Amino acid sequence: MATNAEIAAKLLRDAASFFRHVGEQNDPIRDQMDNNAKAYEVVAELVESDPAAEFDLANR
Repeated sequence: MATNAEIAAKLLRDAASFFRHVGEQNDPIRDQMDNNAKAYEVVAELVESDPAAEFDLANR
């Protein structure tokens, strides 16, 4: 049985794939879609590596 973190990481990677496909089909927004995909992939890695970690948005 998958953990919530594993499911979340899979959903994030699926979203990244979606953004990449949209970018492939729409050259004017390709760079933005690639950036979105990278962000989702980074968060997927964070969720997998330390699912209970906290991220302080106030300092960003």
